Amino acid sequence: MSDPWDAGMLPGLKLPVRAAIETARAHGIAVDRCGILQNASTLVLRLSEDLVARIVVDVDGPRQGSEWFQREIAVAEHLARSGAPVIPLHPALPPGPYEHLGYTLNFWQFVTRIDDEPAPARIGETLQACHSALRSLVVQPALPQLGILTESLTLMARLEEQSLFTPEIVNLLRETLEHSIEALREFPAQPVHGDAHLGNLLNTTSGLLWTDWEDAFAGPVEWDLASAIWNAQVLDGDWRWVDAVLAGYVKAGGNYDARALYHCMTGRAAVMTAWYPILYPQLTDERRARLKARLVWLEERAACR
Repeated sequence: MSDPWDAGMLPGLKLPVRAAIETARAHGIAVDRCGILQNASTLVLRLSEDLVARIVVDVDGPRQGSEWFQREIAVAEHLARSGAPVIPLHPALPPGPYEHLGYTLNFWQFVTRIDDEPAPARIGETLQACHSALRSLVVQPALPQLGILTESLTLMARLEEQSLFTPEIVNLLRETLEHSIEALREFPAQPVHGDAHLGNLLNTTSGLLWTDWEDAFAGPVEWDLASAIWNAQVLDGDWRWVDAVLAGYVKAGGNYDARALYHCMTGRAAVMTAWYPILYPQLTDERRARLKARLVWLEERAACR
C-alpha cells in the first residue's frame, strides 16, 4: 500500500521522498508526515514532529558524491558540541550521510521558525560565536583552502561549454576570481561557514541558528561577513544595518580586516554570479535585476584594479 501523501507529491519528487522515508524507517523512525520545507537543488522534508531530511536532488549537478555532506556533518557536529548557535543533526540516527536510491541525504533536528526580523547586531554576534568555536575544528580530510572560490573557478568551463554567460562575462568572472584568490591567500585563514547569507540563518524559538555548512572551507573570517552583508550593502545601500552587523561581530570578540573584507566582497559577488545559472535556471524579474546589478558592480571593481 502506498503512503497517504503519495497522491499529492510532485512526480519528480517521489523517488527522493521515498529515499528519505525508507532510510528513516530503516533506523526505527516513525514517519508520520511529509512536509516540503524547501524544494531546490536540495530538497528539505519534515518527516515527523522533530525530524527533517535533506536530500540532494540535483544528481547531475556540478557537485557529485557525498563529500559535501560529510564535510557539513563534521562541522555541524563540532559546532553543536561546542554550544554554538547551529541547527543540530538529529540524535536518533547515526550522522550519515546516507546513500539510497541514487540520492545522498542526511537528517536534522526540526526547529520552529518565528517571523521576527533578527537584530543585525545579533547576526554579527552569532556569526562570531560560530567562528570562535570553529577555530578548534580538526577534520580529515582538511577543509579546502578558499574552497568555494576555487570551485567556482573550475565552474568557468561549464559556463563556457553551455553558453550560460557570454564570453565577456565568463572572462570577467574568471579574472575576478583569480584576483580574489591571490589577494585572500595573504590573510589569516580558519574554518568558516562559506555561504553565510541570511537564508542560512533561521530565527527560531531557540534563537538565531546557522545552518547549511556544506560549503565550509578554510579562509578569512571576512568571507562570512561579506556573505552576510553583501546584499544589504551593495543592492540595498543599507549602511546602518551593515554597520550594526559588523559592530555586533566586534562586540562579541571578533575582529576583521577592512582590506580582507574588500576582497571578500568582490570574490563573493563573483561566486554568486557564477552559480546563478546553475541555481536559478529560470530567472524571475527580481533575480534578473539582481544579476545585472552584480555584473555592473563587478565591472566597476574590475575597472579600478
